[in-house]
Amino acid sequence: MKIAVDLRMSGKSGIGAFLDNMLPTLKAGAEVVEIKPDIKPFSLKEMFFFPKDELKKINGCDAFFSPYCNVPGRLFSRGIKVPIFTTIHDVIFLDLPLAGKLGTMARKAIYQRAINKSREIFTVSEFSTSRILARLNCKKPITVVYSGVPLYNEEPLKKVQKTDTIIFVGNIKAHKGIKTLIPAFLKAREILARQDSSQAQDAAENRKQAQDAARPLPQLLIVGSKENFRTSDTELDALMQDAQKNGIEFTGFLPDEKLKELISRARLLVQPSLYEGFGVPPLQALYSGTRAVISDIPVFKEIYKNLPAAFFGAGDADDLARKIVENYTIKEPLPPVERVYSYRFSAQAVLKRIADSIKM
Repeated sequence: MKIAVDLRMSGKSGIGAFLDNMLPTLKAGAEVVEIKPDIKPFSLKEMFFFPKDELKKINGCDAFFSPYCNVPGRLFSRGIKVPIFTTIHDVIFLDLPLAGKLGTMARKAIYQRAINKSREIFTVSEFSTSRILARLNCKKPITVVYSGVPLYNEEPLKKVQKTDTIIFVGNIKAHKGIKTLIPAFLKAREILARQDSSQAQDAAENRKQAQDAARPLPQLLIVGSKENFRTSDTELDALMQDAQKNGIEFTGFLPDEKLKELISRARLLVQPSLYEGFGVPPLQALYSGTRAVISDIPVFKEIYKNLPAAFFGAGDADDLARKIVENYTIKEPLPPVERVYSYRFSAQAVLKRIADSIKM
C-alpha cells in the first residue's frame, strides 16, 4: 500500500507530535510518500493553488492521509483523486467562543470541507466523535485512533530523584484552566506551610523530625509561553506578575529530553483543562512514575478512567488545592502503569482502516 502523507506540520507541537510519533509505524507498514511543499496549511494557496507536481505525487498513491483537517486543492482541477483520510482532533473552536464569530464560521467551513472531501475521518477520542456529530454535518465513518505518549516516553522507567516541583504542560490558553491552577497552587502552598509548621512544633524535641517537617514548599513549573495568555482578571494578572515570588516559574517551551526529565522528576503533574480532545501530558506523567491530578471533564473521564489519576471538579480551585495537597504528600512511589495508549497502536489503526477502505 502506497500512502501520501502531509508532513508540513512535522516538528511542531500538537498536530506535529501526533504525526511525528506515528510516522515510524506508518513507514513500517506502508510505502509513505512525503508531501511537504512550502505552503502554509489552511491558506488560500493550499486550497486553490497547490503545486501540480505535489498533486501528481499524491495521485500516484493509493490514498492521502492528513494528520489534521486540511485538504490541498487546485482551481480548474479535480485536485486529489485518490481516497482522502483526514483527522479532526477536536472542534474546540465550535464549542468554545475562542475565535469570534467570523473566525468560528471560517473554522467550521474548514472542518466541513474536510468531511465532505474525505472517505473517512479519524479522531482521538469518543468525546471528540460526539462533538463532531453534534457540531457538523458528518455522514462519513469516524474512527477513533487514540493519541499516546511520545515515543521517547515508551522507554523503560529509570529511578529518578523526585524534586519539590509540580508541573503543568500545555499552551497557556484560557481553556487549559490556568485561571484555576494558579489560585489553587497558592492555596495548596498555604495549606502545606501550615501543615509543616504544625509538624515542626510537634517534632521540636526531635531534631531529625523537625528537619523533615521543614521541607521546601513546592514550586510550580509552567511549561508553555505566558505571552499567549490574556485575561481580564486583574487579580490573576497580579499573581502572574509576581510569579517568582509565588513559587511559579514559566519555562517557555522545552526540548523533548528536558521536558521528559522535568516530568519524571516532578512529584505531581496538574492538568486543569476545561476542554481537550485527548490530553497527553497526564499520560506522560503516569508513564514516567509521576502522579497526575486532572479535571473531571468528559474526555479525561474517558481516557483516564482505568488509570491512577486523581480527579477534581473542573474550574473548582478549592477542590484542586485539596487534591494537590493530598497527592503531593504521598510518599510511596507510583506503581508501574499499564501502557494502554501508544502512537504505534494509533498508526496501526490508521493503516488498517485505510487498507480496508481501499479494498472496499
